[in-house]
Amino acid sequence: MKIGKVPENVLKRVVMGQLHNSRSEVLLGPGIGEDCAALQLADDEWMVMSTDPITGTSQDIGRLGVVITANDLASAGAEPIGVMVTVLLPEGVREVALKRIMAQVEQACGELDMQILGGHTEVTAAVNQPLLSVAGVGKVKKGKMVTTGGAAPGMDVIVTKWIGLEGTSIIAKEKEKELLAHFPAPFVEEAKRMDAYLSVVPEARTAVRTGVAAMHDITEGGVFGALWEMAEASGTGLEIELKKIPLRQETVELCEYFGINPYELISSGSMLMASANGAALVRALEEDGIAAAIVGRTTDGGERVVLRDGERRFLEPPKADALYQIDLS
Repeated sequence: MKIGKVPENVLKRVVMGQLHNSRSEVLLGPGIGEDCAALQLADDEWMVMSTDPITGTSQDIGRLGVVITANDLASAGAEPIGVMVTVLLPEGVREVALKRIMAQVEQACGELDMQILGGHTEVTAAVNQPLLSVAGVGKVKKGKMVTTGGAAPGMDVIVTKWIGLEGTSIIAKEKEKELLAHFPAPFVEEAKRMDAYLSVVPEARTAVRTGVAAMHDITEGGVFGALWEMAEASGTGLEIELKKIPLRQETVELCEYFGINPYELISSGSMLMASANGAALVRALEEDGIAAAIVGRTTDGGERVVLRDGERRFLEPPKADALYQIDLS
């Protein structure tokens, strides 16, 4: 396709023709020439919004964009409603690439009961690979919003599923050929399939129902970054047991192979929570089929410490994600 807006006939055929999911709150959705969406919410509900670009990988960006944006909304205790999607494509890209991205977006919306509200598609020389930016809209009952900064001293800190899920999947897909020369094919395939766990919407729903003080989805900067951000937002200290942080063996081995720190690896699919009764929350999560572990506690003061075999390591503000240490080109 040529530089400029995607032609109307392509929009109708490749984009609009794939949009089937709908929500009752949506009064005005996507249409040719429509630049806005309209939602109707009840008097006792708040609208919650979030936005994310997908830049760390070129694979499965349609699904990743929706899931990660829905995770942000769920972390606030909100029910995801829909997304506004901007797709920027490099000059010369084929229609089939746009069709594939939109199919991924629509499928992910279907899995999460969300609707595409609108967006923008453009071919531009400003990018050298497809770039996706997603803005999400959700709803939450008045006064029920959960924040990253809701933790208080003396609370349990919980991590759901396993850290490093997104990073492990991205590495396995982008470096598959190299990895197959060093690891068995079933191992690499299992690492690639970790993207099946990327949504944290189910655990957020359970946590809100059970009682949670703070939630933060673990994205760029990994669990170390997320821990710092929750403590900083809440004004608390931390005491975390490193060995209690759940890790998959695939993540450990891929990080060892590339010489990166799994605790600083992008970890969408894992949620960080704080609760006054972590044991009850972990039980509720496990009853809903979601693995979770108490990894430490919030504390008074400003010390944010990770303990391992009697040694104390102080957490630092988030750094560049470990994923960027690998050449994924």
